Amino acid sequence: MPPGDTSAPTAGATGREERLNTRAAGVVGLAVLCSRVLGLAREQIFAALFGGGRVMDAFTIAFRIPNLLRDLFAEGALSTAFVTVFARTAAVEGEAAAWRLANKVATLAVITLSAITVVGILCAPWLVAALAPGFDAGKAELTVTLTRVMYPFILLVSLAALVMGMLNARNVFGVPAMASSFFNLGSIVAGVLIGYWIDPHFGARAILGLAIGTLVGGALQLFVQLPALAGQGYRFRADFAWRDPGVRAILGLMGPSVIAASTTQVNVLINSVFASELGDGPTFWLTVAFRLMQLPLGVFGVALGTVALPLLARMAATNNMGAFRSELARGMRLAFLMTIPASVGLMVLAEPIISVLYQHGRFGAHETAESAGALRFYALGLCGYAALKVLVNAFYAIDRRKTPMVVSFLAVALNLGLNLVFTRTLGWGHRGLALSTACVATANFLILYALMRAHLGRLESRTMAQLLGKVGLASLVLGVLAWAGGHFLLADWAVAAFWPKCLKLAAVIVVSGGAFFACAALLRIGEVHDILGAVRRRLARSRT
Repeated sequence: MPPGDTSAPTAGATGREERLNTRAAGVVGLAVLCSRVLGLAREQIFAALFGGGRVMDAFTIAFRIPNLLRDLFAEGALSTAFVTVFARTAAVEGEAAAWRLANKVATLAVITLSAITVVGILCAPWLVAALAPGFDAGKAELTVTLTRVMYPFILLVSLAALVMGMLNARNVFGVPAMASSFFNLGSIVAGVLIGYWIDPHFGARAILGLAIGTLVGGALQLFVQLPALAGQGYRFRADFAWRDPGVRAILGLMGPSVIAASTTQVNVLINSVFASELGDGPTFWLTVAFRLMQLPLGVFGVALGTVALPLLARMAATNNMGAFRSELARGMRLAFLMTIPASVGLMVLAEPIISVLYQHGRFGAHETAESAGALRFYALGLCGYAALKVLVNAFYAIDRRKTPMVVSFLAVALNLGLNLVFTRTLGWGHRGLALSTACVATANFLILYALMRAHLGRLESRTMAQLLGKVGLASLVLGVLAWAGGHFLLADWAVAAFWPKCLKLAAVIVVSGGAFFACAALLRIGEVHDILGAVRRRLARSRT
């Protein structure tokens, strides 16, 4: 479609776009699944080597500090704003103009993030004191050391996120999605080897090896994407012409996005402050639980959001709002279809899942039970988180970037209030922090959904309600079967041997999941048939 053409696409074109979206989401989902599995393996190994207490609390907070800035500037604001403007520039002005814009943004990012890295290393003691005021002097000193070692991670992974944005805007999704797998591989291999070299018994000093391994993984995440970017025709040349309209447009999009993302990070900081006051362990227990919630979130929510953004941006740029509305609603329905049963399964099987994955070495049954308690509450917000990945990108695509920012201010106030009630008034400890996070995510989605529906006039709400009813019924069957399997086969999860427990858990998951999809098919959920059709087409192409 030529620039400026506001005519609706043909039915065939719309179908091709939808098939492309489904296929690309599947590619990203598989790649992110691989990354999440490796991320689980990373934390399993670290937990087995160092346990779930004091040392891992220090490492978790030290890694969180540069990681918060990465989420704030790179994978959140910069990546989203860049993809939107880059795709629009390529569609209107051509590829050469888009690549020139990429050079300007890359040059600006290198200089800015290098300065942030230097400042962060110098200010590490104050950052740790603000983020974990409950740590004692020795624990805080270890955290400061680890923070300084890992702070360059923000530069490496932010550039990796920028490269990912360039590739996504060119409809290349597989390589960028797999890049984080190389981060996990690099951090595991380098971290364990360097840690062993420092202390073969993996005492507290060996945690420094994990910090260095984090930098190795960040470098791999960046460099593994560069060949694919070069294959698209990109050549980096430093360009300091930052007054370019495209750069200004990206910075203009980033402003509200940074503010909106910063409120999310403020919520994380608030949770870290509360967790640091709960003793040794809760900080890492929450990390373990959140990692497991991120597995389905990354596979489904992040994949749909990543693939939907360029498509929604193109539809909005050509004023094709009918297709925009349909694609947005479809993305949210797919998110609900896949995350509601995942949420039910995580809540019902929390203990045996964490026991199989983490209960090794110095991570015992007590740590498993405490992490499972947090996972149940986190899982309540999984659907809201996944749908937000699609919905927030839609606001950016239609240039209503201030709306998520304003709503996020309410989220900060709600999170602080709920934390005070759940942890201090009701005494629910780290479980209360997880419940607060779930409530904030759900409330955030509901408010943004209502605002988007008001803006578009309609958002296929009746179809959405019908889907939720059918998925809820199928998930009830899944939950009953999972509870029965957990009650009769996995009641001894705390003391059972690994392989029998693992096989029983796998059997329960397969039977429960199979029952869910069977019920969904009987209930004629259209998205299930779309997924099964995509799988059949993929298998047919493989045989051919």
